[in-house]
Amino acid sequence: MSRYEILGGNKLVGEVRVNGAKNSVLPILAATVLNGGLNVVHDIPRLSDVITMTKILRSVGCEVKRENNTLVVNSKGLNNYEIPEDLVREMRSSIIFLGAMLSRCGKVKISYPGG
Repeated sequence: MSRYEILGGNKLVGEVRVNGAKNSVLPILAATVLNGGLNVVHDIPRLSDVITMTKILRSVGCEVKRENNTLVVNSKGLNNYEIPEDLVREMRSSIIFLGAMLSRCGKVKISYPGG
């Protein structure tokens, strides 16, 4: 099995290609809140869970644009640490916002996920 070994003290730079499966895309979309800037994610499938994730991103202040199978997420405008209960209850995987929002905002308000 291949592995990447990263030694501390150096800034990470580069690109990683991940296939457009729902189970990989949803955590990546949640992680877009971390950098406070522009994120471009390719090969995004057209699924209801992806639509819900984009609604959650918009609800906390991110700008989201879809261009064919690419999502452009700008998280610079993130201004809210509360994720709306109605969106969280639409899918179980909405809980993956917990860590990213906590890291970025220092606090998060999220209900139990549904789905």
